[in-house]
Amino acid sequence: MARHLLQRMQTRKGKIGGLVTLGALALAGSAAIVNRQAAQAEKANPPRGAFVTSNGVRLHYIERGSGRPIVFLHGNGMTVEDMRISGIMDLAADHSFRAIAFDRPGFGHSERPRLTAWTAAAQAALLPKAFELLGIDRPIVVGHSLGTMVALALALNHPDHVAGLVLASGYYYPKARADIALFSPPAIPLVGDLLCYTVAPLMGEAMAPRMIAKMFSPQSVPARFEREFPVGLMVRPSQIRASSKDATHMIPDALAMSDRYGDLDCPIAVLSGDADKVVDFTEHALRFHAAVPGSVLDVFLGAGHMIHHVDPARVLRAASAMTLRPTTTRTAEMAV
Repeated sequence: MARHLLQRMQTRKGKIGGLVTLGALALAGSAAIVNRQAAQAEKANPPRGAFVTSNGVRLHYIERGSGRPIVFLHGNGMTVEDMRISGIMDLAADHSFRAIAFDRPGFGHSERPRLTAWTAAAQAALLPKAFELLGIDRPIVVGHSLGTMVALALALNHPDHVAGLVLASGYYYPKARADIALFSPPAIPLVGDLLCYTVAPLMGEAMAPRMIAKMFSPQSVPARFEREFPVGLMVRPSQIRASSKDATHMIPDALAMSDRYGDLDCPIAVLSGDADKVVDFTEHALRFHAAVPGSVLDVFLGAGHMIHHVDPARVLRAASAMTLRPTTTRTAEMAV
């Protein structure tokens, strides 16, 4: 009986060992596929713009036109390509703006050093030096989705470097969201790296069409976006990790900034679609507008999250209006 028990235990150990070996081989195979696909995506989508190094971090940016500076900050998971494809940068250039869009740290072709906690404040801290090096003087800053948090951090912590804010489809208050929990695992130390370089990119590639459709819903995904947006860059290990990290910072960043919204001292336009399925406009845009005296609210009826694609001219009009607005009373009082 003891012999049979020993044989059974050895058989079970053999099966477990075999499963572990198969699992390791599967992960190794996934890693090889992921690395190959990432290399192919980067080869197929080289940088369109130029680079500037701020505080030791190399940032990629694209630029159009000349005139009054306007800076665009993309949302989570996106790149400067989102702004380019929407047409808003070319439109801005046609209206005498110097339009600049940055790949935020870890997205597109911008670096994201591992030892920094890339909160909205940390990302915003890179911009004043970048502005100085590029000759950008107090631009209007247009942030979309998570890019609004970086724009707000810039205005709160570096107010001399912002002439006005256009906040589109923004997240402003610490509200729990299902996608934050869904995208958080790749941010977990060690385990996250394993996921990012094996199964997460493959899952991301499979999920990307549905995620993109949700962002645009109830509108359909524009043909140009489907044709030109580099999904391969979006699902690279490095960008998945950056997206995941940014998602985990959203609630603490909103918690840290929301008590300071009353200190904002520049023209602010709050833009939101009332059919947004990513960020509820009542809990965020309407509440933020009520908390910030002097802010202008523009609700895009029937529009989803990607309002800069729905009506780029309307977004640009919000920025253009700021060139005519006087300095706020608070700034004038401080100057006396």
